[in-house]
Amino acid sequence: MANPKPHWQQPSHPDIQEVIFNEEDSTYKSLSRVAVAPFGVYANLIIPPCTIEERPTYATCQIGRDQHISLNSDLLYMNHSCEPSLIIDVDNLQILAGPKGLRPGDELTFFYPSTEWEMAQPFDCSCGTPSCHGQISGAKDMTSSQLEGYWLSGHIRELKKDQKEQDEKDSQSSTSNTTTLSPPSPPPEHPDRPILRASISLDAKDPTVQALQEALDHAEKVVDAARTALVSYMDVSRSVAEEDDGKGDRVKHRGTFGQGGGSLRRAADAK
Repeated sequence: MANPKPHWQQPSHPDIQEVIFNEEDSTYKSLSRVAVAPFGVYANLIIPPCTIEERPTYATCQIGRDQHISLNSDLLYMNHSCEPSLIIDVDNLQILAGPKGLRPGDELTFFYPSTEWEMAQPFDCSCGTPSCHGQISGAKDMTSSQLEGYWLSGHIRELKKDQKEQDEKDSQSSTSNTTTLSPPSPPPEHPDRPILRASISLDAKDPTVQALQEALDHAEKVVDAARTALVSYMDVSRSVAEEDDGKGDRVKHRGTFGQGGGSLRRAADAK
């Protein structure tokens, strides 16, 4: 991280923290001077020196939906890591050791999106851990699966919930506003038979027309016969099916009664 200029007396926490500056590339890192048990308190964020800020900056820490604080101490020199050693408990204004605890010499890092919803200055993470997320711009731009397993501040959880609900509303609104496709137009109907006959009758003296008229009459008779046969076949099939169902029911009842009767006879014989 770039080295912010301090306006406080240094070192601010010499008993628990060592800050190392790299003048060549203007970066820094902090090391722990103490051992802390898992989830034990490493430091308290006291006001003052911490101050409430109206807007987020590169040097602030978000402690609520619209609340931010400036640390105004060497605690500012805690870098980001996707596998952090610290937890910022903004509800209690405390810095806690992570689940592995702290040992002297461990680098002091925390997961910035655990407190920051939308960062003033996004950056490309260089923590080099197996779970590195690349660009870090705040929890707003991360998925729920990416945030899974991290300690998240209460305001971050609330904002992610609101974001999910808004996304669902937008999705439903988009679906309801989708234009419903009109059903395809039905194919053009064939000329009605009376109209066709009227047209043909105008040229009734033409031999070709007469021949075609006879063929049409024959085709119509064939269609009518086929329609009648189909209706008759369906009626017969339906009757047969109903009769078979009735027989099946009768056979089923006979079988049931027969078993019962047989049992009674065996009982009587036994007596």
